[in-house]
Amino acid sequence: MMKAKEIMTQEVVKIKGSATIAAAVELMKEKNISCLIVDRRRDSDAYGIITETDIVKQVAAFGKDPQQVRVYEVMTKPCVVVNPDLGVEYVARLLSQVNIHHAPVIQGELLGLISTADILRKSDFVEKPKEKLLEEEIKNAITKARQACEIHGRNSSECAVAWDVVEELQAEAAHQKAEKMEEIRG
Repeated sequence: MMKAKEIMTQEVVKIKGSATIAAAVELMKEKNISCLIVDRRRDSDAYGIITETDIVKQVAAFGKDPQQVRVYEVMTKPCVVVNPDLGVEYVARLLSQVNIHHAPVIQGELLGLISTADILRKSDFVEKPKEKLLEEEIKNAITKARQACEIHGRNSSECAVAWDVVEELQAEAAHQKAEKMEEIRG
């Protein structure tokens, strides 16, 4: 499974919280991006994020003057962050559960930004869906378990451990199917 660090955008554009919304919009236009990371004032602070949706909903929709409104008034802080080693499937689930499209990738420091667009364009979920990979893993684990039992005996700890692996994989597959059924029911 691909990890967040493999598909994240490494060039992150930052802005200060004290900047105007007009400056944020200009920077977004110039860089052709839809969000900015709001820089920390101190190393112990959390990062923030401001998106074009935030600006439209909180400034444009109310006719506010973008020259007068500051980024800190509109941004989300602290924002949801992603660990660089998190699997893309889990990043997708996190973004969908909290209904956001972008999250900074942080491990001690800001490493990049991951978005739903990154998941669609850069990940391998189409070519390697986890469901199919899991089915293949289960088949391989069953083969290994049978071999372990033949070699070490049906009552051996090696045989028991090998079948435990099969059961764990089958439980994960069952969990995924249950989640799908829940989604279908709505």
